[in-house]
Amino acid sequence: MEYVIVAVILLVVLVVGAVGLVVPRMRRKQVPPPPQAPTITEPGEEPPLIGAPPVETAPVEVAEPEAPVVETPEPTAGRLVRLRARLSRSQNAFGRGLLAVLSRDHLDEDAWEEIEDSLITADVGVEATQALVERLRERVRVLGTRTVGEVRAQLAEELTAALEPDLDRSLRTTPHDGRPAVVLVVGVNGAGKTTTCGKIGRVLIADGRTVLFGAADTFRAAASEQLATWGERVGAETVRGPEGGDPASVAFDAVKRGIDTGVDTVLIDTAGRLQNKVGLMDELGKVKRVVEKHGPVDETLLILDATTGQNGLEQARVFTEVVDVTGVVLTKLDGTAKGGIVIAVQRKLGIPVKLIGLGEGPDDLAPFEPAAFVEALLGTDG
Repeated sequence: MEYVIVAVILLVVLVVGAVGLVVPRMRRKQVPPPPQAPTITEPGEEPPLIGAPPVETAPVEVAEPEAPVVETPEPTAGRLVRLRARLSRSQNAFGRGLLAVLSRDHLDEDAWEEIEDSLITADVGVEATQALVERLRERVRVLGTRTVGEVRAQLAEELTAALEPDLDRSLRTTPHDGRPAVVLVVGVNGAGKTTTCGKIGRVLIADGRTVLFGAADTFRAAASEQLATWGERVGAETVRGPEGGDPASVAFDAVKRGIDTGVDTVLIDTAGRLQNKVGLMDELGKVKRVVEKHGPVDETLLILDATTGQNGLEQARVFTEVVDVTGVVLTKLDGTAKGGIVIAVQRKLGIPVKLIGLGEGPDDLAPFEPAAFVEALLGTDG
């Protein structure tokens, strides 16, 4: 009987133990792993194992924006001589062709007509050509037939004289009376006016001046942005206004800022629309009047595109009637234009050419030197 009781107790213990092991397993539900973000792998790359520890990655470094590199323009002294190769394409029409005719043993009427045609084709202009040919004929009559070298020297003298080398071609850009010099830049849109305004700034900086730009061409959307880019390249500030805003207000603010910061020269780029002459006169006149509340304008530079030839002179007259133009900047004189346009500009407008542009580079604007210009036109192999 005792054995039976012991056996029953053991049986009960086994049953209870088995139930204790089975029931918790039945109640324990399988918990799915937490969802993981899909992993994108490159072709040929093994996907990471599920449940693997996260891979530590280096923190992403955000690069600081680089400050614009401030350029140092090349000196203007002798720049025209260095750029003389840009005039090589003009030599055929303006220099070598003339020398070939003038070097003949005998110059008859046909030869002189050929010389006149060459000069007119080179955009010297009819009146200037007639005066130049008359002087050459007189010299040949008096001195007789000479060598090519002598003819070349005489031609160089006459061309240089036609360019009026005694004219004052200096830029009035020195500060005075406690304020900076003010330079207005005027000209038709399309002549490279805003670009040339930036290049003039580089010319002044190359010669030791400090410059501030005033973007008063508020009617052309890209003009102020373009001018500001030129300024950034040489470390010059640009005063801008809202698109379509009052140009005179921008010009006034630019001069005021120039006074406050103590720069040497304020360069003001103006609008160049010619559709309405009266509107242009009013606009430029207002800009000048408002600027002159700070003091007189020191220099008004007219930008002319040399490739427009005689047509450009007609456009130029409009500006000379509107403002007191003190100097001409002749752009795009890089061989695609005719070198004689310089003579025509000075003869017809009575205004000195002070700077000439001989290429697309930022420093391809040079102070105009008549003798060096003629030498470049005639070439060295006369």
